[in-house]
Amino acid sequence: MKYKHIFFDLDRTLWDFEHNKRLTLMDIFDRHNLSNYAPGPEHFIETFDLHNDRLWNSYQNGELKKKVLRYKRFEKTLGDYGIRNKDLVMVIDREYIEESPKKTTLIPHSIEVLEYLKNKYKLHIITNGFNEVQFAKIELCGISHYFTKVVTSEMSGYHKPHPRAFEYTLSLANARKEESVMIGDDYKADIIGAKNFGIDQIYFNPTQTKHSQKFTHEITSLLELLNIL
Repeated sequence: MKYKHIFFDLDRTLWDFEHNKRLTLMDIFDRHNLSNYAPGPEHFIETFDLHNDRLWNSYQNGELKKKVLRYKRFEKTLGDYGIRNKDLVMVIDREYIEESPKKTTLIPHSIEVLEYLKNKYKLHIITNGFNEVQFAKIELCGISHYFTKVVTSEMSGYHKPHPRAFEYTLSLANARKEESVMIGDDYKADIIGAKNFGIDQIYFNPTQTKHSQKFTHEITSLLELLNIL
């Protein structure tokens, strides 16, 4: 058996980030009567995504502190609807951080695949998310027992695709490059990052996003892992 260690990304690879985020933001939209300001929940979610994605890029590039990201993404979202209320921004930020991990929908076939892999390999998670959110997600959706090590960017001090993020995680897992493989949906952070670091990659690409790179493997469903590993 070539591999001994499998490193999974969390969001959008195992935990259904888009679905769970949508449920959380819709709850927040209704609770705070934001229909008085925004055209509807879908518009609110799209506006949040626009600001959150841009601010996350700045955060991952080291240009923004965590507290600033958390506050600014909702300050800017609400500001687009003419809401300038610092207290409301702080309440919604807290609610989002507390409630989103409680949404437990997983990517299809996650449990089936983890059950298949658990006795064959040591399984780990490497994620760029916040400690207080990512550990709660893993625990609440019932998958924590599958993983030997869970490493966040806050723990390592580096965000994927930085090689130090992978170096820290492999060292903690006592894993060598040649016996490790990374599985993730993020083309740049997970797959290019792993490739540049020198470990094999399995690109989880359910939307069949076009690209010109050659990876160790590419899949559109987690079920395909049963034929690879």
